[in-house]
Amino acid sequence: MMRMRPHNILLALGLVAGGFGLNGRAEAPRPNILVILCDDLGYADVGFNGSKDIPTPHLDALAKQGTICTTAYAAHPVCGPSRAALLTGRSPHTLGGQFNIPYFNHQWGVSTKEVFLSKVLQDAGYFTGILGKWHLGEGHEFLPNQRGFDEFYGHLGGGHKYFPEKYRKEAEKRLEAGDTKIPPNTTPQLRNGKNARETEYLTDAFSREAVSFIGKAAEREQPFFLYLAYNAPHSPIEAKQEDIDKMAQIKDKMRRKYAAMVHCVDYGVKRVVDALKSTGAYENTLIIFLSDNGGITRFADNTPLKGGKRDVLEGGYRVPMFWHWPGVIPADRTFAYPVLTMDFYPTLSNLAGATVPEGKMLDGKYIWSDLLKNQNPHPDELIPVISHRSKYTDIAGRLNEWKAVRSGLHWQLYNLEQDPCEANDLSRQHPERMKDMVTMLNKWANTHEMPAWIYSDEERERWKHNPNPWFEGTFDLQ
Repeated sequence: MMRMRPHNILLALGLVAGGFGLNGRAEAPRPNILVILCDDLGYADVGFNGSKDIPTPHLDALAKQGTICTTAYAAHPVCGPSRAALLTGRSPHTLGGQFNIPYFNHQWGVSTKEVFLSKVLQDAGYFTGILGKWHLGEGHEFLPNQRGFDEFYGHLGGGHKYFPEKYRKEAEKRLEAGDTKIPPNTTPQLRNGKNARETEYLTDAFSREAVSFIGKAAEREQPFFLYLAYNAPHSPIEAKQEDIDKMAQIKDKMRRKYAAMVHCVDYGVKRVVDALKSTGAYENTLIIFLSDNGGITRFADNTPLKGGKRDVLEGGYRVPMFWHWPGVIPADRTFAYPVLTMDFYPTLSNLAGATVPEGKMLDGKYIWSDLLKNQNPHPDELIPVISHRSKYTDIAGRLNEWKAVRSGLHWQLYNLEQDPCEANDLSRQHPERMKDMVTMLNKWANTHEMPAWIYSDEERERWKHNPNPWFEGTFDLQ
């Protein structure tokens, strides 16, 4: 995708905050912004996207009152890179952030030269908060409070156990044994950099903290930006028994627990929405709900999509999403065109009347007008994704209805409008189209930086022998 300096985008569009509602209200106040991010949630694991076995009535109600984006894409099929893209507006591969950051490496994190969306909104006068999972660096300079968040409550790593009474005992046992490296999934939750003693199941805790944040925001004469980053339903698959009992109709044990975790998110979101209503913030709050990537196929459901987390097939990075804002976002509408999480940065900055730093590069674009008008914000634009494996690279690119995919060792071509399940390979029928799209992806890959961090010593050694940030042979069509 072509990248533009965002200040040029805003000047070209001549847009200002306000005057963007369906009702034509000219002087609307800047909206509160609530981004609710689930972790590893399957495409079909919410009712508004077709789930039959997981009750999500509160999310479904919000979705119906807003616009459901059926073709929403995360920038990467893995947690950390996906989150980096959401907050920077850039492809993680252009930042050297192709992989999750390995634990116990405080020297690594998303470059401090990158100005996060949170910082742009904070500078524009927003009260900013993140609750839940961070996963963008553990060193001091990479922490949420250093990246534009006034309030932080949560954990820094990629996953965490859910029951405090259990993970606290495990951490204490390790400390008593002289272990200086406590696994990040058992560490205490942090409140603005200091250990906090949590007592609730984590999903409930983050919902509680969201209610508290909204209460604080109500006392301030400023709009708020809340990034509610639930770690559910990411592993470990741990749910409260009372929620598991509600899922008795699900026979598979792991699926039953997973469903209970998703259901807990749903009624947690109800608590958050109730807080918005009780404080008078609901009518002027934009809510965006989504997942950071596809679900793990062992217990998640990505129907009708093929693949799951880590894959460049649709199930790996096409995610459930809706946008909701009473009287502004069209209600009871399905938006079938591509929406990228990298679009959040330029779009939300503009709605907030914020100034994006001079020279800030973005891989997403302003999509607000297209979203309201129900028209394609990305016509004739390549939408690429890449996932490096241990000995080869998976890569794919969508251009309008066409998608070129190398998942494994061979290239394939699909028409997603006719075949969203990626079942019918059309590469032999359209060899020139196949070739052109692979050439475009190769050109895109030339914009990548070498990884700033890699999972293991073994993989780091392998990457030392790669002259480019992808593995040899990726773009061969043989």
